[in-house]
Amino acid sequence: MVARGWESKAVEAQVEAANEEPAEAKPRLSTEQLENRRKKATLTLARARVLQQMEASGNPRHRSMLETALADLDAELAQLG
Repeated sequence: MVARGWESKAVEAQVEAANEEPAEAKPRLSTEQLENRRKKATLTLARARVLQQMEASGNPRHRSMLETALADLDAELAQLG
């Protein structure tokens, strides 16, 4: 229980520190930039999942399919920049 209380105080301190920063310090992102970041995050998570499945796969056909999926994800990530 002591650790939980300490952790909650640390989170509270981080929230306060974030609120104290001037608004000008954080650049405003356009809707397109936010969407691009969201897509990159989604593709990165999907890529990590495919890699994890490749490590666990023993079936050559399944592994081949995963390699194709990985190449597609890499291409999409490269296209986003």
